[in-house]
Amino acid sequence: MATTFKAMHVSDVPNPDQSSEINAALALIKAPWSAQGVNDHGEGVEAKCGFKWPKFVVMGHRGSGMNMLQSPDDRMKCIKENSIRSFNSAAQFPIDYIEFDVQVTKDDCPVIFHDNFIATEEKGVYVEKRVTDITLPEFLSYGPQSELGKVGIPMFRKTKEGTIFEWKVENDDPLCTLQDVFEKVGQSMGFNIELKFDDQFVYIEKQLQHVLQVVLQVVNKYAKDRPIMFSSFQPDVVLMMRKLQSTYPVYFLTNGGSEIYKDVRRNSLEEAIKVCMAGGLQGIVSEVRAILRDPNAVTRIKDSNLCLLTYGQLNNVPEKVYMQHLMGVEGVIVDLVGEITEAVSDPNK
Repeated sequence: MATTFKAMHVSDVPNPDQSSEINAALALIKAPWSAQGVNDHGEGVEAKCGFKWPKFVVMGHRGSGMNMLQSPDDRMKCIKENSIRSFNSAAQFPIDYIEFDVQVTKDDCPVIFHDNFIATEEKGVYVEKRVTDITLPEFLSYGPQSELGKVGIPMFRKTKEGTIFEWKVENDDPLCTLQDVFEKVGQSMGFNIELKFDDQFVYIEKQLQHVLQVVLQVVNKYAKDRPIMFSSFQPDVVLMMRKLQSTYPVYFLTNGGSEIYKDVRRNSLEEAIKVCMAGGLQGIVSEVRAILRDPNAVTRIKDSNLCLLTYGQLNNVPEKVYMQHLMGVEGVIVDLVGEITEAVSDPNK
């Protein structure tokens, strides 16, 4: 299927300086590549739910986009991220998957939440609790409540710079569990399940295995024929998920060297390729800037029989998305779902 791009409307989309990245990428533009999974023997296979990218894929980041409470752009504060409302709003557009973050509470319930900590203010003091250290009832007590007349704990959020904002959006929604998402989002919508773990923790194998098995119990019970993929920034997590199941594709998330970690496997696209090859993973989800800085990486990833998706704020700029399509990137995770799906069209869909 051929993917076409409609006329670009970018005057109102944040567009960082891109001259050096564009020049590097244009030098390597080539025809799109059709992705397919590989089995443990290196043979081409099609995993459950049709793991195959027959066209350029658009995924909604945390549903209809992440919340940036400090942003002057109202679109980044329109719908509560990682909520049923956000997922179903994104599903109104011609996207293929929604991406969301899964953590497991103290009482072993997979819930949808991005940050390691959930926070509020008590008498003017910022109070936060680690999501994995609280029970499901405690977790669900934050924010809007499903039960009529019940008032939830006000939610606050701290930016990387340390600024604290009350988590207010135009269209709020209660927190939810992984089971909720399976039951309340249309069956045809694919799920990119990002497995969230704290970068500051060192996890032992037994801990990782337990958390992943808890997640898999819900997936196996409710997935049916829904398209699903797993992803994580933690190398040991993706390697273990691949060992625990071979039904769904597993992707390694990397920022490609934008930040440096103690675990060298997280610090470059080359290391990401090694992780995927060693563990029989299906692909890489890279921060888009890493790909635009090093367009030759697309060829190296494809030569390794790996699929390539990207994430990052530059994916909200239609020209950047178009460029990646030409380079051979198979899909993008975006915040501005409406704007990007307007720019991208598939006449055969």
